[in-house]
Amino acid sequence: MAERPVSEDKKTTTYEATGIVRAGGQGRLDAHGLSTSFDGTAGRVDQLPGPADVLCAALCACVLKNVERFSHLLQFNYESAAVKVTAERAEPPPRITRMRYVLEIVTDEPPTRVDLLQRNIAQFGTITNTLSKACEVTGSIHAVSTREISP
Repeated sequence: MAERPVSEDKKTTTYEATGIVRAGGQGRLDAHGLSTSFDGTAGRVDQLPGPADVLCAALCACVLKNVERFSHLLQFNYESAAVKVTAERAEPPPRITRMRYVLEIVTDEPPTRVDLLQRNIAQFGTITNTLSKACEVTGSIHAVSTREISP
């Protein structure tokens, strides 16, 4: 994959996505190798993700990417991680007012290290920081010991 463009000041990185919708609401999104259909209808189609679902997925990706990133920076050992994001929408006007994530991580790290990981995810996630400027973003982490996982 190609490197993302970086500005001359080396402080900003550029991201890009494209989308198309056909009359009737059949939509398609493309971003850095990801291609997916989305609900572009005026209402709601339960079989496809809508824009709010895509926003939730972006926060999922941010949290999980930062688990991996901080596992290297903090020498934090883990086997796997899974996250669930919930968004609350209010009207009028339509907007997301609150997002919450619950991260489950399989690790034998002590609770203080798990808390450190959580603080770093909340403080240094690009999507987390961006969304927290627009709505309330909260998260929790639940550590599961590798000894609790059956072989």
